[in-house]
Amino acid sequence: MKARNFALLLTAALVLYFVLLAGRAIALLKTGEVVPVVFGVGVLLLPVLGVWIVVTTWRSGLRIQRLARRLEREGGLPDVSDLPRRPSGRVDRDAADEWFEQRRAELEADPENWRHWYRLAHAYDIAGDRRRARETMRKAIELEAADPADSEV
Repeated sequence: MKARNFALLLTAALVLYFVLLAGRAIALLKTGEVVPVVFGVGVLLLPVLGVWIVVTTWRSGLRIQRLARRLEREGGLPDVSDLPRRPSGRVDRDAADEWFEQRRAELEADPENWRHWYRLAHAYDIAGDRRRARETMRKAIELEAADPADSEV
């Protein structure tokens, strides 16, 4: 709950920033002069882009949270609490690699199961490969959404 509250606080701060930025853009547009109007259009694009980024990030987070809740109810949520850790708290690299290979083998055995894609995304995450973790989680979300017999009501 703390992470979500922090995300809500950051989102509120961004919304305030976007509103202030849009106000500056409108002020520039109202001048009627060519250079300030061009800058105004450019400045107005920033909050539009920012809103799009915030909305897509929240949508993705909510979808991932929904999948995590389903896996938790099914008893299939990845558990890495028994893996050895470094002093920093991160999972030991060799243990993360071994855990990753197990998740990849599960996926290869059943590549159309979104649960395996979710667990592989988690494996990428503990291995420190955030880009692949996001890509793999998107695949899990797609597969879960595409299977009407498997999706929640």
